[in-house]
This record gives sequence, C-alpha cells and structure tokens, in this order.
Amino acid sequence: MKLRSFFIISCCAFLLFGCNSYRKVPYLQETYVKNDTLPPHPMYDAKIMPKDLLTITVNTTDPESANLFNLTAQSSFNSARSSSLSQSPTLQQYLVSNEGTIEFPVLGSLQISGLTKSEAESLIRDRLSTYLKEKPIVTVRRANYKISVLGEVTHPNIFTISHEKINIFEALSLAGDLTIWGMRDNVKLIRENFDGQSEVITLNLNKTDIVASPYYYLRPNDVLYVTPNKAKAKNSDVSQSTSLWFSAISVFASVANIIATFLLLL
Repeated sequence: MKLRSFFIISCCAFLLFGCNSYRKVPYLQETYVKNDTLPPHPMYDAKIMPKDLLTITVNTTDPESANLFNLTAQSSFNSARSSSLSQSPTLQQYLVSNEGTIEFPVLGSLQISGLTKSEAESLIRDRLSTYLKEKPIVTVRRANYKISVLGEVTHPNIFTISHEKINIFEALSLAGDLTIWGMRDNVKLIRENFDGQSEVITLNLNKTDIVASPYYYLRPNDVLYVTPNKAKAKNSDVSQSTSLWFSAISVFASVANIIATFLLLL
C-alpha cells in the first residue's frame, strides 16, 4: 500500500514538474488582444546614429551635374596589356560623427543623426534643389547594420543585416534558436542610445505583447543575450566538480601505483 502511494505521488510530482517546465519553453503563449481603438503603429524604420557608415548616391538625367554631389575616390591599377594608368571611380562611405553630422560635397555639414533613411533622403534632396535644375533621386543605405546574438543559442555570432530591418525572433532564428537551456522569459537586450549611453532591457518572449514592444525591432549594434537557466548552471558546476574529482583520483591512483611498485621491489 505504501509502495503504491509513493508511486502515485511520484507520478504526480513528475507531471507537475513537466507541465511547469513546458510553460517556460513555447514563445508567445498568451492570446494577443488587439485594441482597435488605438491608432495603428507606423512601419518601423531604423534611425541613423553616430558612428553609422552610410552610402549616399545622387542621380539625375544629367550625370555630369550629379557627379558633383557623389563622394567618390579614384582607384588606380596597372593594366597587364598597357603601361597607361587607368582610373575607376568608387563610391566612398560617410561616417556619421559623434555629433550626428556628415560632410556632404558642396552642401557642407548636415545633421542627420536621429533621422530615418527616408527623412535623410528628403533632407538632402531639398538642399540640392538650389544647385540642380531637376529633382534628383537620392538613395541612402546603411553599410554597417550588424547585431550580435550570444548566450544559450545554437550558433552565437555577429550578423550583418542587408535589408536594414530585423525583429527579435528573426535574429534568434539566424542564431539557430534558443537551446533547451535558454530562459525565454529572461532575454537581455543591450542597446546604445543616441547619447552614447548603454542600457540593458529584460525581455519576456513567452508573452505575446512582445510584438508591440518598442524593443521588438532591433537597432544596429544591438546585442541579444540569452540567459542560461538554473539547470544549466548546476550542470556546469557538477561537470567542473566531477572533472576535479576525476583528476584528483587519477593522481592518487598513479601515486599509489608507484608506491606499490616500489614496495614490491624492496
């Protein structure tokens, strides 16, 4: 009778533990209720920050007039068939200063930090209206949109984002998703603000309202850190202790073997 009771209690405890563990694994567990009375959120567009690298091109029907506003460098190379020097223009990148400015040809210093890509294009286009007869096509692209994902993920790495827009779950998928040891309700986002100060935000990926969070979309140079759970930490301690014990036992056995061999020779 006691054995049967013990078996039933053990099964119940195992089921409760299993259910409790399962609740921590799936993403977006809660039902998301959309409030239709709230105004819709605008489409996300990353803002330009100090230390960003940008490529900016100006195009018109008259290439000669547009070239004046394209920052290019001449790269030279020696031809194998000819001793003459050839030159090929290459597009240079703009480094946004700590003050959030760039030095644009003819226009001079432009304050673009805090602007979106389309806002920066509009600013440059308006400033160029004084110098060009027609409305130019201005294209701004970010060259250093990178994020880092580390901690309890399958493939921690630094990822370059070509399309300039990525959310938390897309970033985790690039890293091969969280391991079973990763805490879904304790993911750290390390982000540098426009004033250069870093902040650490704790995110709970089990909650559905994460998709409405201002941290859902990642900015350039964001770092996602997935915290390991207590089981992983305990296993790590056990593994280290076990290794130390095995090392100590091996040394003791070697010493004992040497002593035994020495005694037999006496």
